[in-house]
Amino acid sequence: MITRIGIVAGEIWHLLERKRQENAALFDLAENIKEPQEIILMSLGWLAREGHVVLERINGGYRFSL
Repeated sequence: MITRIGIVAGEIWHLLERKRQENAALFDLAENIKEPQEIILMSLGWLAREGHVVLERINGGYRFSL
């Protein structure tokens, strides 16, 4: 499970790197990364804990960027 979370974290990081000038919503991540939402959330938590992503609360939702 940890390996899968790490792989998805890498996919998220690469997606956000391609969208460097934008931020992404959870919906955007789910559309581009075909993994269950729980795995995406765990991977985002990993990236956030390591300081690799920025989380912002915008209009009642969260947006993610590098």
